[in-house]
Parts: sequence; structure tokens; C-alpha cells
Amino acid sequence: MRALVRPAQYVALAFYILFLGFPLLWLISASLKSSGELNSLTVSLIPQDFHWENYSQALSRQGLVRSAWNSAIVAVVSTALVVVIALPASYVLARLRGKIRAAGVGWILVSQVFPVILIILPLFLILRTIGLTDSLVGLTLVHTTYTLPFALWMMQGYVSAIPVDLEEAGSMDGASRFTVLRTIVFPLLMPGIVATAMFSFVSSWNEFFFALVLLQSPENYTLPITLKMFIGGEGKVALGPLAAGSVLAAIPSIVFFSIMQKKLTGGLLSGAVKG
Repeated sequence: MRALVRPAQYVALAFYILFLGFPLLWLISASLKSSGELNSLTVSLIPQDFHWENYSQALSRQGLVRSAWNSAIVAVVSTALVVVIALPASYVLARLRGKIRAAGVGWILVSQVFPVILIILPLFLILRTIGLTDSLVGLTLVHTTYTLPFALWMMQGYVSAIPVDLEEAGSMDGASRFTVLRTIVFPLLMPGIVATAMFSFVSSWNEFFFALVLLQSPENYTLPITLKMFIGGEGKVALGPLAAGSVLAAIPSIVFFSIMQKKLTGGLLSGAVKG
């Protein structure tokens, strides 16, 4: 009976991976089909004829490359800002006790209660007052502000998991507070930093509603807004180019995840050694 447990686990894992990857496989399949095949009643995962023109049409229409660059700028800058702000703030939130921590936790919880539709109008008015509507700078600040509370909540959980005794031992050995944070706390926090960066990047890369409201100029459009432009008048959709553009839009996220996964594994091993 025990000999069947491991093969059963592998089979279950294979089905789970197939379940998660099937939408991506179907999207890739749709990106290689002609419009006639996509509109036909015959459903098949393998295209009858590989229609590579969908990718050339997706790249040549709607400024997809420019929008990808805009999304990359906003996502990278907002992710860097979130990590830089959340790192010291989460340490304070996890280590201090009293009114400061209570106010911080209260702010995080309250910020997650309100839906986006309730805060978009005040945000738009504030950005219009300071002249940052229809601007990548304004969109970056909005993404940073909206992502920061949850990133703080994530990171403070990682900080709380680090024993205070490690910091006290470093201080007793004569190390300064900054040295303790740099040599002990920071390496152990690397998995939390990587996880927070991954969450922030994907949230900003895929964000649609803020960009839809705040951006008006086509040269400032991000990828989700540009992909929406493949839906023409009266709901007519260019399914092939839209699927091809969606596949291209998913590639940066996949690459970012593969790079950060290696850093996450390295951070876990570093934390295990230092712990």
C-alpha cells in the first residue's frame, strides 16, 4: 500500500499542473488559429493550421510594444518603491508595541475594506490637482499606494517569524543596530522581500481599472488597456491577435517569476544556514 502512495502523489501533482496550465495552453492554441477556426463550432486544442500572422498583427497594431514598455516602467518602479518602503515599515510594525503598531494595523485593515470603485474618484481629483493625470508617474504612485498595505502585511509576517534573540545575540557581540539589521535580519528576510516583489510586480503589471480611468493618451497606455483595444465597435473582437497579444503580455511575468524563484530559493537556503 505504501508503495502506491508516491506514484499516486505524482499523478495528482501532474493533474494539478495540467489543471493550472490548461488555460495557458488554450490561449496559446487560440493565438495560432485563424479567425474562421476560432469562430467555428469545432473545438480542438491543436490548430488545424498554424496562423503565425496573429503575432505580427498583434505587434503591429495598437502600439503593443510601447504599451509593454510603459507597463514595465510602472511595474518595476512601483515594485521598487513598495519594497523600499515596506522593508523598514514592516520591521517597525512587527517589533514595536503600542499605539504606533495599532494605528499601522488599523490602516492596513481599513485600506483593504474599501473597494477600488470608492477611491478612484478622490484619487483622480488629487492627481488632477497636482497635474499627474494621464501620466505614468501618477499611475506609478497610485499602484504603489494601493499595493503597499498588503505588502506591509506580508512582510511584517516574515519579520515576526525572525526570533528577537538573534538580534539580541548580535547586539551582545558588539554589533551596532544597523549591522544587526544588515547581517542578520536582512538575509533572513530575503524570502519575504522576494515574495513581496513578486506580488507587487504582478499586481501592477496586470492592473486595469486605475489605468483605464487615469490614462487618456494612447502613448501612455499600459498593456491591459492596449489589449482592450482589440475589442472593436459593437463588441467585435479580433480573437486571434488578442490571444497572441495576451500570450506576449504573459511572457514578462513568467520571466520575472523564473528569476525571482531562484532568488527565493537562495534566500530560503541562506535563512536556513543563518538560522
